[in-house]
Amino acid sequence: MNEKIKWLREKLRGLNMQGMIVSNPVNIKYLTGIDAEGTLLITRKENHYITDSRYLEEVQSVLTIDDEIIVHNFCDISSYDYENFFSFCENVGFEENYVTYATYKLYMHLYKANNLEETEKILEKQRMIKDEKEIELIQKACNLTDDCFTHLLSYIKIGMTEKQIVNEIEKYFLEHGADGPSFETIVASGKNSSKPHAKSTEKQIEAGDPITIDFGCKYKGYCSDMTRTIFAGYLPAKMKQVYDLVLKNQLQTEKDMKEGASIRILHKNVENDFRLNGYTLDHSLGHGVGLEIHELPYISAKNDNLLKANMVVTNEPGIYLPGEFGIRIEDTVLITKSGCINLTKSEKNDIIVDRKEELFK
Repeated sequence: MNEKIKWLREKLRGLNMQGMIVSNPVNIKYLTGIDAEGTLLITRKENHYITDSRYLEEVQSVLTIDDEIIVHNFCDISSYDYENFFSFCENVGFEENYVTYATYKLYMHLYKANNLEETEKILEKQRMIKDEKEIELIQKACNLTDDCFTHLLSYIKIGMTEKQIVNEIEKYFLEHGADGPSFETIVASGKNSSKPHAKSTEKQIEAGDPITIDFGCKYKGYCSDMTRTIFAGYLPAKMKQVYDLVLKNQLQTEKDMKEGASIRILHKNVENDFRLNGYTLDHSLGHGVGLEIHELPYISAKNDNLLKANMVVTNEPGIYLPGEFGIRIEDTVLITKSGCINLTKSEKNDIIVDRKEELFK
């Protein structure tokens, strides 16, 4: 039997639910491997996947007999059939953080369940712990990201635009086996780097610019995420001071991340050190990575939970000085019982591209 669905059934029983409607495509892919549009129904005795004729062949090619999922063309299902899926089910779970109110009303009308129950992100919480296959795919995505960065170090030149670099990154991923970028690539230079989520522009790279590159790819559905701040021509002294502070905290967090570490304290440690040096930590220290680029857990001061082995998260402190520049350094890491393993491994020490003779000004 599909082990993930087996786990879900046991979890639902503990919550006094006799079934669940899974409509979030990310959760469907996690449970079944299916990428095609549709809805997964976990009923009292059977599992059903409802799709349409465009996707039937694709769905059936993904599933095996061990999945024990019955595939339906929704055009062949009458209103009477919908009512029967959850017969004798007192409580049926649904994904309240994904489903719109209009869809909720549609479910009530179609399935005639006695009660639709919120499931409180049970699947998203389960997805925090990666299995061996998931870690392998994330590692492959991270390897492609490291390889792309190595390519960029010889590609980037003063006078190029931010968008040119973005295009080169996305071209590299597609030409080297990735599904594509895992999120909208950020290349922010000079004053643009002071915006944590800057939009890449036609601005040309100038000597002395910091260049923040926040990028990643998907490989067979799984994401990578890495940020490096590099410098064009030379590294100005003020930027080096801030860079060294960010790097010190990123490396210290790397040492502190392990099973049992307090997420809140990890964030607070960096926040306090930045404050002692006259700066602030303006965003979360990190986030989970998997089928989505941002998923649980979030590494922030508001999260009182502990890290667990086989979580994959980011470690990304940053300092941003509005109107001047910003520095962020980020790796995707795997949490283990004794520490963490960087899945992105690219160089982080004073990286200068299109180097000039004068390194500091």
